[in-house]
Amino acid sequence: MSTAAQGPESARRLALVTGASAGLGAAFARAYAARGCDLALVARRADRLRALADELHEAHGVRAMVIPADLAEWEAHASVIDQVEAAGRHVDMLVNNAGFGIPQSFTAVPWSRQRDFLMTMAVNACGLAYDVLPGMAARRWGRIINVASLAAFSPGVAGNSLYPGVKGLMIKLSQSLDAENRAAGVKVTAICPGFTKTEFAAQAGIQAIMDREQRVLFQTAEAVVETAIRANERGKVVVVPGWHNKLAAAALRGLPEPLVRRIIAAGSAKYHLD
Repeated sequence: MSTAAQGPESARRLALVTGASAGLGAAFARAYAARGCDLALVARRADRLRALADELHEAHGVRAMVIPADLAEWEAHASVIDQVEAAGRHVDMLVNNAGFGIPQSFTAVPWSRQRDFLMTMAVNACGLAYDVLPGMAARRWGRIINVASLAAFSPGVAGNSLYPGVKGLMIKLSQSLDAENRAAGVKVTAICPGFTKTEFAAQAGIQAIMDREQRVLFQTAEAVVETAIRANERGKVVVVPGWHNKLAAAALRGLPEPLVRRIIAAGSAKYHLD
């Protein structure tokens, strides 16, 4: 845990961000720090988290606790919250961002890899929300942002077999949590970005393919994050950032599914690594 995290309860709100070592997670951490919030930074890469914690403390004077954790592990969410509480803090804002892609067929990788996917992006994300919601409701204030995807509106096609379903879960979960907790002062948002400039493609092994895509289709992580936080503050529940992504989402939801499946299958074939 970062030394910047030690000490009594701060008057500043605390934002817990998963997958904070890079990409959208690091951008969320920087955005909340710039707003004067303390941070709990969660990811596997402790060295990156420590560097980010030092950066945020130096730039904004906020406290940033480093919580190295593998959210693919069973009940990892409980250990994360235990460490926050051991530092004398509670979570005011939760960003469920941690995740990765598997651009292969369902049985082309070991089941353990698919299980890790579900644990990271569904089970422990839900667990963190479950852990923090009672306190948020009791304090009559809380914010949760679940990072979904434009893929949540897409039918399933070959490759990334679990991805659309899990991202769809993040939308439905956000809608349910909003309905259950809005009256208690808790705002819940699912942000659904399209192509974003992060390390996601490199980690999935499809960076060379992504590099051939038109740059106009990509948003920066910072742009997505600003849209997400502002929308969350306004109480919006499902948000698609970027005009081109809004058009795509409208088409995915409005066109007949057999037609959408054919279009998506043709377009996504190049990302399928089998």
